[in-house]
Amino acid sequence: MAAASQALTPPARKQPSRWHLYAAAIAISLFIIVPIYLIAVAAFTPRSVLNDFPKSLLPTAISTDTMQAFLNTRGVGPSIINSVIVGATTLVLSTLLGAPAGYALARFAFRGRDSFQLLILMTRAFPLAILAVPLTVTFINWNLYDTLWAVALVHTALALPTTVLITASVFVAVPVDLEEAALTLGCTPVGAFTRVAMPLALPGIAAASIFTFVLSWNEVFASVILTVTNRTLPAQVLSSLNASPLAYRFAGGFALIVPALIFIFFIRRYLFNMWGRVVR
Repeated sequence: MAAASQALTPPARKQPSRWHLYAAAIAISLFIIVPIYLIAVAAFTPRSVLNDFPKSLLPTAISTDTMQAFLNTRGVGPSIINSVIVGATTLVLSTLLGAPAGYALARFAFRGRDSFQLLILMTRAFPLAILAVPLTVTFINWNLYDTLWAVALVHTALALPTTVLITASVFVAVPVDLEEAALTLGCTPVGAFTRVAMPLALPGIAAASIFTFVLSWNEVFASVILTVTNRTLPAQVLSSLNASPLAYRFAGGFALIVPALIFIFFIRRYLFNMWGRVVR
């Protein structure tokens, strides 16, 4: 009897080895973290030690003189404020325009929807360099040249495809029954969208906001061609890069990295919620 029960018991499945996944995750993490670490070490290394060779991977001396000199350089402070304003404006505009568009793609079936999604993605295939002259002429005619609004509008156009496609994929996962229940309880379609669908889609909107803010913070080409005095931080660093010492370049690179990392740090809990829902 015992032998028969043992024969009927299915053999235990062997868990697949995941060492290659862990190795790939570690390699990708090192690929991202190591350059950030080296830039941070160089930014806080005294200028007298920066050119020593061979260099140590661990900081032998720490000094804030380089960062202080960079932050006190003429034009850096206002450019940081300009970058924050442009990034926040781009984030708000891309969310206000991209989230409803993503909702429409997820909820409504219409002719050419797949082609429309492909068309949205193809807009990122056009190099911004070929649009430099038309954009400059257009913003001059609109009296927006050398303003932060011009840069924010271009960054919004660059970020919208990502925002629309990410939010559309998230709204697909939001149950339609919840919105229908809200409609039966007296909500308008706009109210069901803002009170039911939007809160459930916050993780996806947070993911799109990360891409939007990082893209706006690091974008340099539009900032250079559309501004002269109201420059963002990347444009300010690029304009003085060739004539700057090596320490200034490392300090500028570190200043460009840190705000994006801080933004991701505060927005990460929404991403964890999204991954938790997927795992469950």
